[in-house]
Amino acid sequence: MENEKKIESYVVVHNIAKRHNVGTLARSATAFGVSEMILVGRRDFNAFGSHGSTSHVRFRHFHSLTDAKTFLKERDCDICGVEITENAVAVNEHPFKRSTAFLLGNEGTGLSAKECEICDFFVYIPQYGCGTASLNVTVAASIVLHQFGVWAGFSERTREGNKFIVAERPSKQAKKNYCMETSESIAEERRLKRESNGFFEDTGKEESPSNLLDTLFDN
Repeated sequence: MENEKKIESYVVVHNIAKRHNVGTLARSATAFGVSEMILVGRRDFNAFGSHGSTSHVRFRHFHSLTDAKTFLKERDCDICGVEITENAVAVNEHPFKRSTAFLLGNEGTGLSAKECEICDFFVYIPQYGCGTASLNVTVAASIVLHQFGVWAGFSERTREGNKFIVAERPSKQAKKNYCMETSESIAEERRLKRESNGFFEDTGKEESPSNLLDTLFDN
């Protein structure tokens, strides 16, 4: 690759059913050098499973997949769907060309038709055992992000003892990294919350979610 610094990876979070999976995704994202997590739709999620890693990854929010796609294309970024489709390529074959955003499907139903429409190509994870039809979304993300890091030549993190060294907690992020709270964006978010096709499915049990895009680094 001509310039390693230009190669970046992103994770697009949309229609994930289990809220705690987003926190675990953030942990994998920081481990494998993801530049940003792109949240589409609702902005609230549970940080359970992140083990503090949400302090080390940047979050960006969009109200629609179209807006997210526009942002990524402006950065010359391919969008890769992680799904077993007819034309999907095994991820260990490294079919990557440039910076890539990975879009993972819903835990139960996979990628929707609308999600597939914004993807430039698809990868799948080969399985060698016969006991399960698919992997948990966070496990799949970890495998795919690791394979991309190998292809991109990301530098391995320094180890100390039997663990990798964790960077110091970064200083407060600037508000420009977040969705601006205009009256239009607030109205749009309220509309999305009233609809049943937000990026999380309702579980029937009311929770008090952590709106990390409002509270990260505000301590």
